[in-house]
Amino acid sequence: MDELINYLSEFATPRRVQLFKTVAANRTRYITPVLEDIYQPQNASAVLRTCECSGIQDIHIIEERNRFQLNPDVELGAAQWLSMYKYNKPGGTNATDAIQNLKKNGYRIVATTPHGKDVSLDNFNLADGKVALLFGTELKGLTDQALSQADEFVRIPMTGFTESFNISVSVAIVTYTLMRELRNSYLPWKLSETEQKELVLEWLRKSIKDSELLEKRFNFGK
Repeated sequence: MDELINYLSEFATPRRVQLFKTVAANRTRYITPVLEDIYQPQNASAVLRTCECSGIQDIHIIEERNRFQLNPDVELGAAQWLSMYKYNKPGGTNATDAIQNLKKNGYRIVATTPHGKDVSLDNFNLADGKVALLFGTELKGLTDQALSQADEFVRIPMTGFTESFNISVSVAIVTYTLMRELRNSYLPWKLSETEQKELVLEWLRKSIKDSELLEKRFNFGK
């Protein structure tokens, strides 16, 4: 992998290559948002932009009734730097599929919704392990299918009459709060060296013209 990265780096500016390495070194998979049936493009786009700027790499997207669509004027290219996983098979089990996949990979499933057993965001314990944060639709929130499979519940403290924030605002508040705490902790939140190199290679491939052809030339010459 190192040889291929070095080879493709010859076709990018040193500043850009260094930027890729710096950003990859500050990415995390300790926290990952799970978006269930978000249907407004501006909200979907704002969420991706927030996560990318915050250093969160993986986004899990459940498409049961609604298709996840982006607004380029809001998203501003953030999607190309993220790893997005979509669950959209027919049959109505996509929330379960996403949640079970995340649990197999060691994530706690944390629903962001007012609940009888919830904890305030200010008191949420990141040290208990990796976190998959469930966010629901703009109007109805999370489905019963998602809520019934959550391990924990977290709420954003509010003091007004309105019951909830806009979905994109909710994601921004939760991710910013938890990422700030995570970066100030001793928890192993950074990607491994191999994961960082994989991201740098992926970003080089996306940003270099004819990278596929160049890579074939590289492999042919070995």
